[in-house]
Amino acid sequence: MSASNGAGGTGGDGRADIGVTGLAVMGSNLARNFARHGYTVAVHNRTKAKTDTLLEEHGEEGMFVPAATAEELVAALATPRRIVVMVKAGDPTDAVISEFAPLLEPGDMIVDGGNAHFEDTRRREHDLRQKGVHFVGAGISGGEEGALNGPSIMPGGSPESYTTLGPMLETIAAKAKDGAPCTTHIGPDGAGHFVKMVHNGIEYADMQLIAEAYHLLREVAGYEPRQIAETFRTWNTGRLDSYLIEITAEVLAHTDAATGKPFVDVVEDQAEQKGTGRWTVQIALDLGVPVSGIGEAVFARSLSGHADLRAASRDLPGPGAGTPLTPDAAAVFADQVEQALYASKIVSYTQGFHMIQAGSDMYDWDIDLGRIAAIWRGGCIIRAAFLDRITAAYDSRPDLPSLLSDKRFAEEIGTAQDDWRSVVAAAVHHGVPVPGFSAALAYYDALRAGRLPAALTQAQRDFFGAHTYRRTDRDGVFHTLWSGDRSEVAVG
Repeated sequence: MSASNGAGGTGGDGRADIGVTGLAVMGSNLARNFARHGYTVAVHNRTKAKTDTLLEEHGEEGMFVPAATAEELVAALATPRRIVVMVKAGDPTDAVISEFAPLLEPGDMIVDGGNAHFEDTRRREHDLRQKGVHFVGAGISGGEEGALNGPSIMPGGSPESYTTLGPMLETIAAKAKDGAPCTTHIGPDGAGHFVKMVHNGIEYADMQLIAEAYHLLREVAGYEPRQIAETFRTWNTGRLDSYLIEITAEVLAHTDAATGKPFVDVVEDQAEQKGTGRWTVQIALDLGVPVSGIGEAVFARSLSGHADLRAASRDLPGPGAGTPLTPDAAAVFADQVEQALYASKIVSYTQGFHMIQAGSDMYDWDIDLGRIAAIWRGGCIIRAAFLDRITAAYDSRPDLPSLLSDKRFAEEIGTAQDDWRSVVAAAVHHGVPVPGFSAALAYYDALRAGRLPAALTQAQRDFFGAHTYRRTDRDGVFHTLWSGDRSEVAVG
């Protein structure tokens, strides 16, 4: 293919508008997305075979310029050069950057579209900035289909980099129902990859909550997978309308061709993970932000994988099977589960947005939470109808301390709480594990409590470690002489 500017092209000298290196499925689909929108795309891979395959199978979709080497890719690009790196996070990304950076000039740009740790992105952005090269850590959500047809894109980096890259990303990104592109400049250095990390953490929590709802409908209501699929399809027409609810219904309705059994029954019950959920929990601990819903989701996947431990524990005593629910009682219970799922989902997003705000404060990113909600409305895995309302909540009150402080969300969760509590109680009674529902309810109750038992915890810390405490009735820091006469002394 010869290079020429497509309808959307920005290169003024006949060279390619953007380059993509790393042509596994995500990289290839992203390159095709750019080409389909009229951009001339220079493509490169460590092994030439992937480049050849892309051109043979999809070369008619737009203008591609094959490059066999890093030097050829750089030479094929219009200035300022924009190179999107789509390789594995960690050392492979550093290796690609080390290969391309010496070939670039001030004003050029490297875009990391992988799931990099945001601290790595901060380091890379700092190092390349010293050379005058822009580094953009861009979180991309939507999987293979999103990369091709429109993902949600979360780019960090300098405002200058977004000036030239942003219009291209806005062209290829998913569009919300109001037509707005699902991308925005998130903030400096690692902000984009931080937000993508939290997105993935929320995704973990959302999936866990949906799995618990399925488990309850099956074990307590006595529904079969196809009946649960129909329940989820009904839910997907209302306030739980989302991509994850939609695909859950499809999975539950699917029959395994080899056995004739429900597909969900032939899948081994051990969920794997790639690490972004763990990162979210680890960083939340560093920030001192409670993301208990995400944490329980991560731990639930971990527990599912300990097959030997689970097998050794199968004979532990638990509640009996109990009396099966009547069809009417099962229908009432299903409605209660919908309430519990919705309320728990609100809590998961509340925790996620709290973490983004804490990260923004820590690193001076000045992230607009309303814009984050807006770009998650399409393309990404957690896209959901109620993100429109989250966007509106932050637009009307940018300083909103918590989603639960929004009047409408507070009213809805208040309406749901009785059913939510009943569902958690029913799960305990029947021996069905619901760590996500339970953690979300505990978080909600902890926030609304007038006083927490943390007072006792702090007193204990002062007793065994002289860690001091503050009083409710006067200012200052104090310590009780527990091993002496137990008098109180002011400290500092």
